[in-house]
Amino acid sequence: MTSSSVPETTWFWRVLRTPLLTKLVLIDLVVNLLAFAVLQVVPAESVTEVTFVSLLGIGALNALVVTWALQPLAALEETARRVSAGEFTARTHLPAFTDRNLARIGGTFDALLDRVDADRRRLRALASEVVAAGDRERAHIARELHDGTAQSLSALDMLLATALQAASPADQARLVVMREVVTEALGEVRALAQNVHPRVLDDLGLPSALAMLARRTRETTGLEVRVATSGNTSPPQAVVSVVYRVAQEAVHNVTKHAGAASVEVRLVLEPDRTTLLVRDDGRGFRREADTMPSGMGLFVMEERVSLVGGQFRLQSTPAGTSIEVDIPWTADPSPPLLLGGST
Repeated sequence: MTSSSVPETTWFWRVLRTPLLTKLVLIDLVVNLLAFAVLQVVPAESVTEVTFVSLLGIGALNALVVTWALQPLAALEETARRVSAGEFTARTHLPAFTDRNLARIGGTFDALLDRVDADRRRLRALASEVVAAGDRERAHIARELHDGTAQSLSALDMLLATALQAASPADQARLVVMREVVTEALGEVRALAQNVHPRVLDDLGLPSALAMLARRTRETTGLEVRVATSGNTSPPQAVVSVVYRVAQEAVHNVTKHAGAASVEVRLVLEPDRTTLLVRDDGRGFRREADTMPSGMGLFVMEERVSLVGGQFRLQSTPAGTSIEVDIPWTADPSPPLLLGGST
């Protein structure tokens, strides 16, 4: 906890740890007693000078004690600053002479930070489980679409092709139209399955899934999407899912709103963190004034990243927009999920 728990084993420490008002009273009393004793022995013509010096001494000592006693406030302020900057493991480190009242405040503040940190870890564990459950459900739906609906449509397409060969000229036109409808539906189902959960994400990993996202975007929109990957570590599944979803939503926003000619997607896989950068050369926007549907997409991206303990940074200018995601995934492992209160 804090250094304010120094044992009070001597009268000296007990005096130092007394409240500020008590210190001031004791100092004034001691200085006044000394001044009174001196006044008894000094010549009468020196009484005014001695009194003046005594007053100066009392004022200087009081100022020194106040400055000294309030030093722990600087430690509390520094701790609050570090916590507000996102350093939730920061704790107060009060001097040994800290005022008792300030020491109690520091202890209460640390206990509050311990509770917040414990709740934050439980929230991260729960969020990771929610993300994982969502991914499992998406993967299940994608498999059903790909292996069930798509296969049925493929079988229907083959049956129509066979029937087309044996049909009369009057029926062939209708069968051709039916086959075109089935082919279009089959393409839409496969695209939907890919959007819901790309199988390559499970089979080949995040870099391959991003490469496929870039290729499909180029084929369907003509937008030039370049993907660069460095590193070969394997992040946790929750991180993989969040990074892919952010990249997917960011590229979608570019194709829909930015009017860009190209997009750069850069993935960095380090041993303890994953970084994603998506940058385009579009017209940019002002987020605080943004009323487009992409505003909700940005909010969802930011929330996804925060749920796994990452940082989401957005920068937009008239020359383009960049989204950077930084997720440390081994520095602060989530504890087992507890459903009870804080311990």
